[in-house]
Amino acid sequence: MSALAPFPIALRQRWELPARPRAIVIVGAGGIVNDAHLPAYRACGFEVAALHDTDRARAEATARRFGVPRVLASLDEVFAVRDAIVDVAVPPEAVLGIVERATRGAALLIQKPLGRDLAEATAIRRVCREKRLVAAVNFQLRFSPMMLALRDAVLRGLLGRVVELEVRVNCRMPWELWPFLASLPRMELALHSIHYLDSIRGLLGEPRAVWCRTVKHPDAPKLASSRSTMILDYADDVRCALTVNHHHGHGPRHEASELRVEGLAGAAVGQMGVNLDYPRGRPDFLELALGRGDVARAHDWRAVPLEGSWFPDAFRGPMSNLQRFVAGEDAELSTSVEDAWRTMQLVEALYASDARGGTPLPRDPDPAIPDASARSAARGGPG
Repeated sequence: MSALAPFPIALRQRWELPARPRAIVIVGAGGIVNDAHLPAYRACGFEVAALHDTDRARAEATARRFGVPRVLASLDEVFAVRDAIVDVAVPPEAVLGIVERATRGAALLIQKPLGRDLAEATAIRRVCREKRLVAAVNFQLRFSPMMLALRDAVLRGLLGRVVELEVRVNCRMPWELWPFLASLPRMELALHSIHYLDSIRGLLGEPRAVWCRTVKHPDAPKLASSRSTMILDYADDVRCALTVNHHHGHGPRHEASELRVEGLAGAAVGQMGVNLDYPRGRPDFLELALGRGDVARAHDWRAVPLEGSWFPDAFRGPMSNLQRFVAGEDAELSTSVEDAWRTMQLVEALYASDARGGTPLPRDPDPAIPDASARSAARGGPG
């Protein structure tokens, strides 16, 4: 396949950096901090002043690896660091307790999801309101170069009114890297597909209804679920669907991790490469075609030269937005706790749909003859 010509219009791919960034204190020193948070902050030139983790040895190892000068022994020490941005990178069940310990008016970036369910998200939101916390949630896919460019194209009207949006993931995700997932009553929607759902909200807004089925796989019986099919209803002429399978065990040839958007004036296809060889991943890409016609021609499609991929580059965005919002440089906190609550509301609706189940098939008023020999006789014998 020949390389595509570059897309002729420059699209936004980076969130602007703060002019005078504050120091960062990170709570948590797990894989996501080592693989994404700290590499992204280093690339931005952000100062990480200290780390805290309930496993001090893990915190000290991470601090040595990235040159973080201090390891703090307690949350009291974390929130005693003046004017710092606190990056809360912990499992969802730990978020509420940490937010309750925060000092009034503190600035926090909270790892997604916003708690384990909508009830917990509501409790976290209540505490943030009461303490007047400046709090954002790390829904970083919105800030990946691919998604920023796609959103820019949509907002500029380059694709026209969007009438198709589909997410298709067919990969082999190494869930064994995260043993704590086996204890969660909710998994796939709440911890993985929530990224796509949040990004779709950023593009299309709130759906008016949802349908969902999320299921287990025999290879991962301890996980609550790891494959999902979802439909989001936006309008009578808009189709929005997601199909996610994390257990494709047949090699890379037919793996997929893509987002397709079609509008009345153009279309876009993007790849989220991290899913295809996690955690190393493959590069993201974004291709756009403008105009419509009965015959698709190869030169209608153009490639947007991306300035990075979801991991780790997207992790620059939420922290930059929060820093700039605190400093008065950004008027909006894109993934504020208030906005993130809406994403949790969407996830809750999908789980409710899954729990209700589908519509049973109507009862057949004239059932077929049950055994094969009788069916054969009814047809006049073999043949």
